[in-house]
Amino acid sequence: MSQVEHRYEVRSRAERYTGRIFDVVTEEVTMPGGGTGLRDLVRHVGAVAVVALDDVGQVVLIRQYRHAVGRHLWELPAGLMDVSGEDLPAAALRELAEEADLTAGRVDVLVDLHSSPGFTNELIRVFLARELADVPAGERHERRDEEADIQTVRIDLDEAVGMVLAGEITNAAAVAGLLAAARARDTGWSALRRADAPLPR
Repeated sequence: MSQVEHRYEVRSRAERYTGRIFDVVTEEVTMPGGGTGLRDLVRHVGAVAVVALDDVGQVVLIRQYRHAVGRHLWELPAGLMDVSGEDLPAAALRELAEEADLTAGRVDVLVDLHSSPGFTNELIRVFLARELADVPAGERHERRDEEADIQTVRIDLDEAVGMVLAGEITNAAAVAGLLAAARARDTGWSALRRADAPLPR
């Protein structure tokens, strides 16, 4: 016998902060049993990340300072869905060019993840990029602020997975993307979704 799921209805909403990347709201939500509860939420524009895999099985990692944790982290080329009208594959290719000076001839979907659903609706789509080529020197993006400090390396995909398991890579999109890429490679790329596959509801 299947159990009927409770419908969590929003009774009221108060906006606490409105910004370019995210908003903060407090919602009063109906709870099972008849009561209500207050939930503070971060409404996020969404993001993309890219596992860029070259012809010899190496992935591109970037090392970037993240002020929220006060240190540099190993990550994938990634960024916000903050350009109006831009579709997800185009955003992924833009971030790959801006942060790693690379283009890709082939892009597929690896995995979608909610980064921290206990408080935010942020959804990150992680792409697999292959058939890599360098962006011509005269067309490269000028990096500013934290991006000016980015370090870029290529390492074997299995070595990157080892860094995940050793706790050396903790960025959520990088962890999910690298593990998904290794799994997809080991199964012959059969589970990849098209670059324009719909997002989960």
